Amino acid sequence: MCGICGKLATGGNGIDRELLKRMCDSFAYRGPDDEGIYLSKNVGLGHRRLSIIDLSPAGHQPMSNEDGTIRLVFNGEIYDFENLRRKLISKGHDLKSRTDSETIIHLYEEEGTDCVRHLNGMFAFALWDEKRQRLWLARDRVGIKPLHYYWDNRRFLFASEIKAILLDPDVQREIDPEALDLYLTLSYIPAPRTIFKNIRKLLPGTSLVFENGTLTFETYWDLEKERTQSFEQGDLDQDLPFLTDRLRGLLEESVKRRLISDVPLGAFLSGGLDSSIIVALMARNSSRPIKTFSIGYKDLPAFDETAYAREVARFNKTDHHEFKLGYKDILDVFPRVLENVDEPFADSSAVPTYIVSKETREHVTVALSGDGGDELFAGYRMYLGEYWAKHYSKLPRFAREGLIAPLIQALPDSRDNPRLEMIRRMKKFVRGMSSSFSDRFCGWREIFPFPLRQKLHHHPLPENFYLAHIKDLVSKKKPWFGNDSVNLMLYMDMKGLLPGDMLTKVDRMSMANSLEVRVPFLDHTFVEFAFQLAGNLKLKARGGKYILLEAFKDYLPPMIHNRPKWGFEMPIGAWLRKELSFLIDEYLDEGHIQKQGLFHSGVIRGLVADHMAGRQDTSWQLWNLIVFQHWYGRYMP
Repeated sequence: MCGICGKLATGGNGIDRELLKRMCDSFAYRGPDDEGIYLSKNVGLGHRRLSIIDLSPAGHQPMSNEDGTIRLVFNGEIYDFENLRRKLISKGHDLKSRTDSETIIHLYEEEGTDCVRHLNGMFAFALWDEKRQRLWLARDRVGIKPLHYYWDNRRFLFASEIKAILLDPDVQREIDPEALDLYLTLSYIPAPRTIFKNIRKLLPGTSLVFENGTLTFETYWDLEKERTQSFEQGDLDQDLPFLTDRLRGLLEESVKRRLISDVPLGAFLSGGLDSSIIVALMARNSSRPIKTFSIGYKDLPAFDETAYAREVARFNKTDHHEFKLGYKDILDVFPRVLENVDEPFADSSAVPTYIVSKETREHVTVALSGDGGDELFAGYRMYLGEYWAKHYSKLPRFAREGLIAPLIQALPDSRDNPRLEMIRRMKKFVRGMSSSFSDRFCGWREIFPFPLRQKLHHHPLPENFYLAHIKDLVSKKKPWFGNDSVNLMLYMDMKGLLPGDMLTKVDRMSMANSLEVRVPFLDHTFVEFAFQLAGNLKLKARGGKYILLEAFKDYLPPMIHNRPKWGFEMPIGAWLRKELSFLIDEYLDEGHIQKQGLFHSGVIRGLVADHMAGRQDTSWQLWNLIVFQHWYGRYMP
């Protein structure tokens, strides 16, 4: 795993080596083992290396072909590179290393940019073709690895992280108002936008070519292109044994591919279904006990999952490591966590992810995780809301809107109490409930609902920008899924939530600790098969992941079979009321908010009052604003 960056200047302006050096230094933690820079007349490439495959100097980057006319900087892993390497050698190519990176150069010589279709892995890379004066960037199919770029019609820059691009003094720091609205809506900013105008994220499954002064984009992979058949609930009796066997086989092969490493590896183990399955498959395919790592919370049993993780570790005879957090641990790492995100990013689980990555790195260099299982098999509560929506909508309108919704909205709620948390979920369900799929999806995803965003922002957008985006996406993609609203919802989260939030969190927090994280659920062969399964094979009345549990129930201890979904959340609601309340005083000070001029301080004051009085849990909204203010103070003059 590595960090990459580069610059291409038009008009013969040349490239500053010192700028490239500073760009590389800005994310040195992504690659503490080596650094390399390549300069030619009008292009520069930079690389920081975390050595995983072929630890020798032969893996130094930027890497070139035999005559030096092609140069590559690469971040990620290609899992089938040995097969590709043998084929290339048989065709006469001279490969100087055992690295996966080098195969891309010679595949490009054979097939041009179409060669990306042969790559199975997680990656973001840039290739410079000197003869064609062509710069080619590509990002993996589901967006596991990040890639950002800037283009102002005179200079083109790219980097693994935004902060590297901002080191160029000619790059302006101007907030994109639509990106800010998306952040308030979601607590992250989905691709292709970033918080900055003119800086963009390359979309997953997409390549970019800069040639003859022009940018062109190509989507080389999309789920809809691969969904050629669908296994339906009506065939369940005859197909279930085949489908579960196929699921086991594909996921086990994915895990095996991700066990290839020249350095020690282990696994994150939350005790949830997904990570438990990955650990079970690792244990079945390892000759020695695997190392597993879990995090829990001191004195907050509702947020602590370590008992489940310990049982999975015992069941699989792993070498288990457990860490318990308190609010002081959060305070210690809070600044470091936020320093490693270059735009506002308010998923509170980034903090425990940072800590578990830091502790894990003390023992291994590579860790496998269960990310992606929720988005493939309907693991989130929001999907269960879609299941019950059709039943709730059958109630008379006067009962829904005149009785049930007002009653529920009037009740107090809190994430810290199981009964009040149930009320909070009910509130969100009825608030987002609509006969329109797009309205439901948007309503259940929003952190700040649109009316509240309108009140909060001094200069609100004239329409619900996120809802407009969702409606446009649904109109384009719904024909592929027909009446299968569950898979349509999963597809949209595969395109938005997964790369924008979940994978961003894991990449930033793990790489900040020089730890590579691999995600077996997101092998594209497994993803494609998962989306051939109809939604009613995934989601039932009690929750999601039905067929996944059927496939792997014998691999799991019984206590995991029916355990409730919680997630890797931080108990931010309880801590903001007590131990972390000073963050509200520091970052949401009324005078500071008024001076900044972005938000109405009275709205924020109301959110704080509701949370502190226990009338409504607004902790996610407050955390969203705290994170934004911290980011703003660091990045905006």
